[in-house]
Amino acid sequence: MRSTLRDALSTALKARDRVAIAALRSALAAIDNAGAAPLPPSAPSGPGVAPDSVTSEHVAGTTAGAGSTEVDRRQLTAAEERTIVENEVRERREAAAEYQRGGRHEHADRLHAEAEVIQHHLSATS
Repeated sequence: MRSTLRDALSTALKARDRVAIAALRSALAAIDNAGAAPLPPSAPSGPGVAPDSVTSEHVAGTTAGAGSTEVDRRQLTAAEERTIVENEVRERREAAAEYQRGGRHEHADRLHAEAEVIQHHLSATS
């Protein structure tokens, strides 16, 4: 799913299709965010703090040492990626409905168009 969306993004960038670019970037970002490694509950948290790292006494919330902030990402299954992308479509359609009720038809139309772009790629990969 990810490689298909990346290829589609490349095509959209070349075509300068703003709606497709926004929709595909958002879907890819959602997949990437879902793959982020969660921190253990007892670990210090914050930007730049990796699990089991030595913290710096100079700047609060930072780590010291080469590679101290590198953490392996979680590998998502194809089914998990598909669920994430389906949720992106659902969220866009719900937001478009809210905009429609609020009289913001131009925003609703854009969200509907983005949902259709993502839905097209979901249908193509099934």
